[in-house]
Amino acid sequence: MGYLTITTWEITDGEAWDLALRRIREKRLPALKEMGALSVKVIRTSDRTIAGISEWPDRESRDAAETSIAAVRAKLTAEDHSRLTGEMRGEIVAEV
Repeated sequence: MGYLTITTWEITDGEAWDLALRRIREKRLPALKEMGALSVKVIRTSDRTIAGISEWPDRESRDAAETSIAAVRAKLTAEDHSRLTGEMRGEIVAEV
């Protein structure tokens, strides 16, 4: 049925929300798609936080992209002034 990764991020104080989100939308999301993600969504959860949901064909596809995902996350921290605050991942077991 597929595999999901859900990450939560905080955009650091002083960083312009619109600028950070534009960089994420234009650079980070396409990078994940190029690695094999079927879809990537970003949800604004508060004034300074977001959640990212990436769907993969299967765990093997997601695990194969681990090194590249780490590079994207490093850029989120260094260039987009965001801090990873949590991660969950697992197999999709039901959907409608």
